[in-house]
Amino acid sequence: MPDRLTPRAILDTLVAFPTVSRDTNLPLIDWVQAYLESHGIEARRHVKADDPSKAALYAHVGPQVDGGVVLSGHTDVVPTDGQDWSTDPFTVTEKDGKLYGRGTCDMKGFDALAIWALVEAQHRGVTRPLQIALSYDEEVGCTGAPDLVAAMADLPRASDVIVGEPTMLRVVTGHKGGLGFNVHVHGYEVHSSLLHTGVSAIMWGAKLVDWTNHLNDSLSAARPAPMAALFDPPYTNAHVGQISGGTAHNIAARDCTFGVSFRVVPGETLDQWRALLSDKVAELTAAMQQIRPEAWIEVVEASALPPFAPTEDNRAEALARQLTGDNSDNFVSYATEASHFQSGGYDVVVCGPGSITVAHQPDEYLTLAQFAEGQRFMERLLETLA
Repeated sequence: MPDRLTPRAILDTLVAFPTVSRDTNLPLIDWVQAYLESHGIEARRHVKADDPSKAALYAHVGPQVDGGVVLSGHTDVVPTDGQDWSTDPFTVTEKDGKLYGRGTCDMKGFDALAIWALVEAQHRGVTRPLQIALSYDEEVGCTGAPDLVAAMADLPRASDVIVGEPTMLRVVTGHKGGLGFNVHVHGYEVHSSLLHTGVSAIMWGAKLVDWTNHLNDSLSAARPAPMAALFDPPYTNAHVGQISGGTAHNIAARDCTFGVSFRVVPGETLDQWRALLSDKVAELTAAMQQIRPEAWIEVVEASALPPFAPTEDNRAEALARQLTGDNSDNFVSYATEASHFQSGGYDVVVCGPGSITVAHQPDEYLTLAQFAEGQRFMERLLETLA
């Protein structure tokens, strides 16, 4: 009989795999699949279509009937590049009541608990099914989740999904969506003394960047809609986080690249923000081409995540409240894969151990108390399913 690992032993193993989003996650997937199958659990993969170095994994325990519960987590983590860690980020270090390591909080702590619960369900037995869904590329826009949700159609149809992002085990029933674009401003190079005859990609790109500033100012000054008022801030905001371009200080820049993203409140659609950006890009492109017809602004959509909206009669919410005792209303501005499961027709809630305030930070940690409470959450879930 193979060993039934503790949640801590599973966490130590998961963190040791450096599954930064830009790199492969297959060694972790290989290990999880082998561990589940050693306990008689069939684990299935969905390989990323354009990158076979990444795969999602999903599995089912219990009777082959509909109506089960899905434990949803992601396997990728953000980079540690340039961060000042006091411990090895890919080794779990226990110190002062905390488990330090990249992903301990976001979200390999929950993944470890979910894997443990699935194996326990297999050995203890359940009358209502339990499933697990482990994705890739969550940290780069939740882009792996739609294909995973679609692939899970070959399992009995579950009804409820618990997405285990860190919420301090509070029940979260809504969050903002995300829409991201890669922008490439194509200018026309001239000597800077003859700037009026060329098009500086940087200077014209700055007009689009400044448009996002004015947009945020107007949105923050407006009276929020009732749904938007649940969030902090209570409006959709636009953001530019990185920019590059130019050849030399005395040359009008030929190229300028940057990203534009929107955090979209429930009650609004991604399409309306696509249209708003498109209209501004068309306006600027037309003005650029009055100077040089070769100039233009190229926009490529990089990610799209619908808002996760609160719903009435949410069975997953009721289950999570039963398991945690939390009856408070919680809405967050960060995004999760809950949106894609909700779009797939599931009842969904976000609830997991740890605090989002330490996610992505150097010396990321999960407290021992939260990890222990997460295990009690899983114990209560197993009792409910049995």
